[in-house]
Amino acid sequence: MQNNNRINNPILTGFNPDASLLRVAEDYYIATSTFEWFPGVQLYHSKDLANWELIPHALQRVSQIDLRGNPSSGGIWAPAISYHEGIYYLLYTDVKARKGVFKDLYNYLVTADSMNGPWSEPITLNGSGYDPYLFHDDDGTKWVLNMQWDFRDNHSRFGGILLQQYDPSKQKLVGPIKKIYEGTNIGVTEGPQLFKRSGYYYLLVAEGGTGINHAATLARSRSLDGPYETDPSYPIMTTRGAPDYPLQNAGHGMIVETQNGEWYMSHICSRPFAGTKLNPLGRETSMQRLSWTEDGWLRLDHEGRLPALAFPAPDLKACPFPELPAKDNFDSPVLGLPYQTLRVPADESWLSLKERPGYLRLRGRESLSSWHHQSMVARRLQHFSCVVETSLIFEPENFMQMAGLVFYYDELDYFYLRVTHDEDNGRKLGVVSSNSGKYREDRASELNVEGWSSYYLRAVVKERALQFYASQDGEAWIAVGGVLDMGVLSDEYGGKLGFTGAMVGLCAQDINGTKKHADFDYFSYTAN
Repeated sequence: MQNNNRINNPILTGFNPDASLLRVAEDYYIATSTFEWFPGVQLYHSKDLANWELIPHALQRVSQIDLRGNPSSGGIWAPAISYHEGIYYLLYTDVKARKGVFKDLYNYLVTADSMNGPWSEPITLNGSGYDPYLFHDDDGTKWVLNMQWDFRDNHSRFGGILLQQYDPSKQKLVGPIKKIYEGTNIGVTEGPQLFKRSGYYYLLVAEGGTGINHAATLARSRSLDGPYETDPSYPIMTTRGAPDYPLQNAGHGMIVETQNGEWYMSHICSRPFAGTKLNPLGRETSMQRLSWTEDGWLRLDHEGRLPALAFPAPDLKACPFPELPAKDNFDSPVLGLPYQTLRVPADESWLSLKERPGYLRLRGRESLSSWHHQSMVARRLQHFSCVVETSLIFEPENFMQMAGLVFYYDELDYFYLRVTHDEDNGRKLGVVSSNSGKYREDRASELNVEGWSSYYLRAVVKERALQFYASQDGEAWIAVGGVLDMGVLSDEYGGKLGFTGAMVGLCAQDINGTKKHADFDYFSYTAN
């Protein structure tokens, strides 16, 4: 719970990038990117901009988003929420291929009568570039903006911001496509948002890429389709040139005006380990208070371009929400809101909270390398120091069957404390890991667990250090394996460019294809 006089950044910790911010009357909403994790588009609700509650994800059905086969850090990019005349609109990109010169993607639109859903079946908009945004003009017309992806030789991949009208009666884009803004010399212009004030159309864009040069830039025009004049003191915000500042990679903003006329901007940030670019919590959501200049430009309220570490809360009544319990005993017949599954929805073919009441049953399927049918349930890592624990009942019969506790970035980088079976030594418990795709079993530290009726598994995270533990009774704990480096589970580890963050959860594999099940009694996550 935040102090309602001053709000500390980030407001949404852990993997919560590309926050789209919306006010409807006295309610505030944020939508964040979920990439390859299902259900799609994480949604939050607030009354005061200080305290946020997780509400049901928007995309709950495969007909709305099919992520099977999507690359890691592909899938859902930069959702954008808006509202007009009783209808909530959500636009999102599904990225099917992200490496190399091409981007294979589709932009979709869904609607709902409530941010809690249910959301409609999707309308396909276009595929010319990602980061779509829907603007509702005063005359009732609706316009879609997105960045232009240009794969041609001798062209910038970021070809500017496109504008085209959307016809809700025909449920499609109509009329000419116009490029309205090419960005500044910062480059990598994307993430458009459009709003209107005092006769101007204001266009907010992200620039500089999502790393150390990230920035938020504002432009304006008297006409919807331009030409747009760039703020002469651009960018509004950036951390480029300040590598030691606690909040890095600041950009990709979204602006909202409160019911009392105060202005705020949500944005991406990252909190890397000192002296590195590495941060297993991924890209998080922060917020800044803004003020207008006399000549009609926005500035950070505290002056300068660096994002504030804390900022004044708006003049709104405090509205805290109950905190989620640290321990989930799996007594509910449905998964809790903090959990997501990898690429596919949770269904009774591989996951059940009913077959053995009080337990989460996972049927083992494909390996941790799969882009299709993994049996994994996970939540975001949200703190630099925490303790995670579970209890497992599992009877593997061969080395192709595994289950346990996983810290997962993607198929290339993970740490896994798992129970399996070895034809020479019988049932065993140990750590396997993947570092930039190099698989390793820590065989020297494996425990022989023949005769154990259940397996208590624990992970203790202290900044960069991760240590796994195991217990037969939940009382006496044994360290398993050495200290592992959480920096491995980061966006830029090994030179890769990922966009998510570390997830921690439960999983099971049966590479034989016989769906051997594992039963988890509870899952606890406690911040230190």
